[in-house]
Amino acid sequence: MATGRIIRVSGPLVVAEGMRDANMFDVVRVGEQKLIGEIIEMHGDKASIQVYEETAGLGRGDIVVSTGAPLSVELGPGLISNIYDGIQRPLVKLREKAGPNITRGLDEPALDRDAVWHFEAIAKPGDKVGPGDILGTVRETDIVLHKIMVPPNTTGIVKKIESGEYKVTDTVCVIETPQGEQSLTLMQKWPVRRARPYMKKHPPSDPMITGQRTIDALFPIAKGGTACIPGPFGSGKTVTQHQLAKWSDVDIVVYIGCGERGNEMTDVLKEFPRLSDPKTGEPLMKRTVLIANTSDMPVAAREASIYTGITIAEYFRDMGYSVAIIADSTSRWAEALREMSGRLEEMPGEEGYPAYLTSRLAQFYERAGVVTCLGSDGRIGTLSAIGAVSPPGGDLSEPVTQATLRIVKVFWGLDSSLAYRRHFPAINWLNSYSLYRDKLTSWYAEHIAPDWSECVGEIMKLLSHEAELQEIVRLVGVDALSPEDRLVLEAARSVREDFLQQDALDLADAYTSPRKQYALMKLVLAFYNKCKKALTVGAPIEKLADMSVRERIGRAKTVPEDNFIEVYAEIEAELDKQIDEIVTENKEGSAT
Repeated sequence: MATGRIIRVSGPLVVAEGMRDANMFDVVRVGEQKLIGEIIEMHGDKASIQVYEETAGLGRGDIVVSTGAPLSVELGPGLISNIYDGIQRPLVKLREKAGPNITRGLDEPALDRDAVWHFEAIAKPGDKVGPGDILGTVRETDIVLHKIMVPPNTTGIVKKIESGEYKVTDTVCVIETPQGEQSLTLMQKWPVRRARPYMKKHPPSDPMITGQRTIDALFPIAKGGTACIPGPFGSGKTVTQHQLAKWSDVDIVVYIGCGERGNEMTDVLKEFPRLSDPKTGEPLMKRTVLIANTSDMPVAAREASIYTGITIAEYFRDMGYSVAIIADSTSRWAEALREMSGRLEEMPGEEGYPAYLTSRLAQFYERAGVVTCLGSDGRIGTLSAIGAVSPPGGDLSEPVTQATLRIVKVFWGLDSSLAYRRHFPAINWLNSYSLYRDKLTSWYAEHIAPDWSECVGEIMKLLSHEAELQEIVRLVGVDALSPEDRLVLEAARSVREDFLQQDALDLADAYTSPRKQYALMKLVLAFYNKCKKALTVGAPIEKLADMSVRERIGRAKTVPEDNFIEVYAEIEAELDKQIDEIVTENKEGSAT
């Protein structure tokens, strides 16, 4: 192990000499308290180290010891339901050990060494196994069946394996490899900066259904896709991500609070254990891993938290699960890069961010995707990456947002004016987009309705036309518009308030299945198209806009999933009846 001595301390950056035998990205222990750090730059025998804990008290001459291994995470039973910090220390265990104020230098294994798990063997002695093959399973929670896999780069014949009760460090299988016998435990380690291998990557083809109508209908994300949610303070980034974590049709959620305010992370830690998983009725934590790294923690740990989270997500993807990783927010991570880059005296890029900002963001998002996992069974796993971006003052032209937009395929732009009007989710339909929409058209046509895309196109056309008309209304008032244009404004208002706006606290409205979304779209468009025909025969726009059935259309989104078809048919019949009455009344009035 390389041992050196500190020659300079600058915030989270420590420079040590005598480290010639160390390697880039080695984990080191710094000072008497053995603070955890990572080598990020080497010049001869001098190593620049980013320390993941508070460096107050360190000075020249303090010892630095390299562990000779890169920053790695422990992967095995016990991950689900756990709460970690950015370097995968279990916060609950640390609190038990040190109380509410966690002191520096504390260390605790990520996976509980005393917990006993029931291992059910699938492989048998004599079986030939390779990387990714499933040796057996562990029932980690009521929701998650943890698959114990052969580590990458390991091939051989099973010599010994049997079901039973084991701790994560116990040998559960012995494999005869060309290099000799290899003992495998329930746990494996993996360096966080290296993507886990797979057989083949595929283009995303299935949507990740979120139940949020603005997302699923207008700006869908594919399973294995990438998305970002930029928006100013108070526009609803965290709440939107909570909705995605709860309602998205994924098997596992990895939630990273990267540099967020302590009170926001506290809300997550309190809320998630109480939330009920709508698919199973069990607590949502039984399929969630939380990584908590708040803004008052050392800035360098923010970068580690992102890599820790994506590596854990890849591990569950390798089991064949559909995984969503939600990072809140990558702006705080970028601030950590800027801080370290400045202390390393690197040439700054735009607004002081390092020139390699885009490539670092790409390294994170490119680990998402749909893959054929390692293993002989050809299982498919998906990893979807969703990152929040917090541009200062909501300025979407700042470097982190622009760098992210060059990488991700979905942009859900949050608007503070919508948030202040209590429009949730506050996704601005005029500047958001999804590059997956065309690719997912065939899925929606096959599984939901052949004319799904046509309905979405008509909705977007109404919203776009409304934006143009609003400019005229501001200048000359709504009374100057033609009846046809006034109907567009009324129909667009119905789209916004009756279709796009949701109530996260109303169970019937918080989640909407794609079939109900389609029926609701058809109902809102039926109002527009039927009224448009009525206008051609002279029906007055004032009476069409004031029809009492519009209140029923407005409440249609709160109709439960089990009977919306019958209720929507009744509402449409009522709509036809009231329009016919207006048309008849108008004809009679004209005749007299």
